[in-house]
Amino acid sequence: MPAGPFLLASHLLLTAAMLHRFLSIAVLLAPTCAFAQARSDQEIVVTGRGLEAGLGDSAYDTTTIGRERLDGSASNRLEDILRDVAGFQNFRRTDARSANPTSQGITLRSLGGNASSRALLVLDGVPQSDPFGGWVFWPAYDPRRLGQVRVVRGGGSGVHGPGALAGTIELESVGPSDLNGAVGELAYGSRDSVDAFAGFGLKLDPAYVSLSGAYARGDGFIPVIESQRGPVDRPSPCVQGSVAARAVAPVAGNVELQASGLWFTDHRQRGTAFSAIATDGFDGSLRLVGRGRWRWSALAYYQDRQFYNSFATVNPARTTVSRSAEQYDVPSHGIGARVELRPPLREGLELRLGADWRRTEGETKELFSFLNNVGRNNRLAGGENQTAGAFLEGSWEQHGLLLTAAGRLDRWWIQDGFLHEDVLASGFVLNDIRYPNRSGWRPTGRAGLAYHPTQTVTLRSAAYLGWRLPTLNELYRPFRVGADVTNANAALKPERLKGVEAGLDFRPTPAVRLSATAFANRLEDAIANVTLVAGPPKTSQRRNVDAIDARGIELDGEVTVGPVRLAASYTHVSAKVHASGIAAALHGRRPAQTPRDSLSATASWHPSGGLRASLTARYVGSQFEDDLGTQRLDGAMTFDSTLALPVTRRLSVEARAENLTDKQVMAGISGTGIVERATPRTLWVALRLH
Repeated sequence: MPAGPFLLASHLLLTAAMLHRFLSIAVLLAPTCAFAQARSDQEIVVTGRGLEAGLGDSAYDTTTIGRERLDGSASNRLEDILRDVAGFQNFRRTDARSANPTSQGITLRSLGGNASSRALLVLDGVPQSDPFGGWVFWPAYDPRRLGQVRVVRGGGSGVHGPGALAGTIELESVGPSDLNGAVGELAYGSRDSVDAFAGFGLKLDPAYVSLSGAYARGDGFIPVIESQRGPVDRPSPCVQGSVAARAVAPVAGNVELQASGLWFTDHRQRGTAFSAIATDGFDGSLRLVGRGRWRWSALAYYQDRQFYNSFATVNPARTTVSRSAEQYDVPSHGIGARVELRPPLREGLELRLGADWRRTEGETKELFSFLNNVGRNNRLAGGENQTAGAFLEGSWEQHGLLLTAAGRLDRWWIQDGFLHEDVLASGFVLNDIRYPNRSGWRPTGRAGLAYHPTQTVTLRSAAYLGWRLPTLNELYRPFRVGADVTNANAALKPERLKGVEAGLDFRPTPAVRLSATAFANRLEDAIANVTLVAGPPKTSQRRNVDAIDARGIELDGEVTVGPVRLAASYTHVSAKVHASGIAAALHGRRPAQTPRDSLSATASWHPSGGLRASLTARYVGSQFEDDLGTQRLDGAMTFDSTLALPVTRRLSVEARAENLTDKQVMAGISGTGIVERATPRTLWVALRLH
């Protein structure tokens, strides 16, 4: 834990050096930009954004979270804000202050049951799932440095690459229209918590640079519910920080260069001794965006992750704790590129074509078979995955009718997989396996239509195919939670999704938006943690089950009346597993960690003068911890609130409350019946510089 602030300080120094380079580049580019501007009849304005949303996107179920919401939540945690979109969920209900990062894969439409992400998360076009495990490190994405978030529910978004089984979440960094000058916030909260953010944006006419830093720490709460605690249970502190730097400059005519760097560090403990977790990461990307007659973009990126994870076993009386496993080093890397071209066509007609490639590699180095807190055996496991694909999407809009269709073809590789286990004392080799390389092709696509019978009504429908490659973690790394063990499976097949949806959007005025969508998805070869021995302790293995069927409805609405805004989102999903063979016991059951109902509603008041208030209610229905449906997590309703009072034109005082009524939210149940809770009531007071 003490290393966190020092690592953050080193990241700040690195960022300062990189920002100096960004500024130098911008200054060097300025004369070229000025020359290009002198030759143009139009003023050059940089945006820092990618290409605008495609013409065909309006045929799909899309929700946009704007800057005001991102900059004004009770927790300042992106994973909480995304719950405004009903159906969004991490694998577990805890947020990134207390959860194990490996449990924070994301999904939509109740296609869960697995801790790897089944929704595709991208930041400025760059995929954000962990290269080794497919989960998301949420402390890296402070919402106050984002301009907007677009959530597209439904699979097969081929223009962003594979992995969008349940949907696509597009994060867009803040730009010159949202951050020009200095902003900051310093908050103090329950359990000696601190939340700090500072950002600065500078226009260099026409270039733009920005730098932002976030820091959070807290003593944490005790995860185990009060009635089950023992002497070994203690709070779960965390120290987290991130720094982001961007430079944007035109390089010629309508071509814009965007350089981005993101560093983050994250240190947590999980409520007992021997439960420390540490993550350090870096992302760097370069993107060129052309906004002339030929619209195009070209992106290249690199990702680096270092991960440490220690696991503890507690006796039934919770009087003693011992280390059960230790991932002492999990290095992983991701590298990729993407290009897209939109040729000039007549009005109402759009063509998008392009290609992308991503390679992820990583390994886990860990100790296991502990005796007296000393690991006796060593494990090395890992490999490399690659995908390369090309896509084509055409959209036509005329006389109130939009038709869109897209096709995608991917080549995938699973290669260099290995598992080596040996006894440390003697060097005796327990396992030394080199798994055979595999590869294949995967065609996917999507099609949709939207019809406007009147100016206020849109009828839409869509069908889509999607797919996801198993992660390196699923393929090669066994893991344990307490005494429960889940084994890897190097023979896993890629998941495949088939889905259809139909919806209606009603917008009688710009201040009113109502939407309803019905959908049916079928996830074939779904990867699940299949129970082999019920225990305790329980033994499971990752297996492909036949399918998961998910059918449901989504209702969304937003109404603005003067300074008052009301927004709500509700989803009901019936999900069922189809399984046979060794997984036959799962057949007909609801997938693990998938609620039937979820609801989010926010009422906000934002009159002139800087005064602001909001109240958010969220409900998540009951769900099962395990695949056999024997451990039930109760449904829960929570409330968050915020109040901001202006002191001066640029300074305000804020009060915020998470889980205002201190509702006990069940987040997990171990194989021995120990219940873990999510964040209890947390109160904040803050000073904010606008």
